[in-house]
Amino acid sequence: MTPARPASAISLYEADYLSWLEATAAALKRRDYGAIDWENVIEEIEDMGRRERQRLKSNLVILLLHLLKWQFQPDKQSNSWKASIVEHRQRLEDGLEASPSLKPYLETIFTRAYENAVERAAAETGLSEMAFPKDCPYTVSQIMTKGFLP
Repeated sequence: MTPARPASAISLYEADYLSWLEATAAALKRRDYGAIDWENVIEEIEDMGRRERQRLKSNLVILLLHLLKWQFQPDKQSNSWKASIVEHRQRLEDGLEASPSLKPYLETIFTRAYENAVERAAAETGLSEMAFPKDCPYTVSQIMTKGFLP
C-alpha cells in the first residue's frame, strides 16, 4: 500500500485545475519560465492533440453512421438524420479548417471509423453488420460534399 502523499506535495494542477491554468497563463505572460509546471504543461498539450484527433474521429463515425442509416433504411429517413449529417459534416469541416494537419489523420482513420459506424448502425437499426458493405461505399470527398446523401 502506497502511503498518502502529504497535502503540501499535491500540486496546484492536481488540487485546482482552473487555478493551475490561470497561474500558468499568468506566468507565461510575465515570461516567468521558472514558475512554469513544465511537466503538466507538456502533458496538457499532448492531451489537446489527442482530444482533437478523437473529436475528429467521433464526428466522422457519426457522419458515416447516419449516411449508412440514410442509405440502408430509406423508409425511416428523417429530418433528424439529415440534420445530424449536416451537423457532423460541419464539425469535420470546422475541425479541418482550424487544424489542416488533421487531414492526413482523417484519411488514416477512415477505414476504422467506417468499421465503427457499421457496428453502431447494426446496433441501432437491428440489421446485421453483413447488411452493410465491407468497404466504405463513400469517399472522403463525397462525405465532405455539402448536400451529399447516398
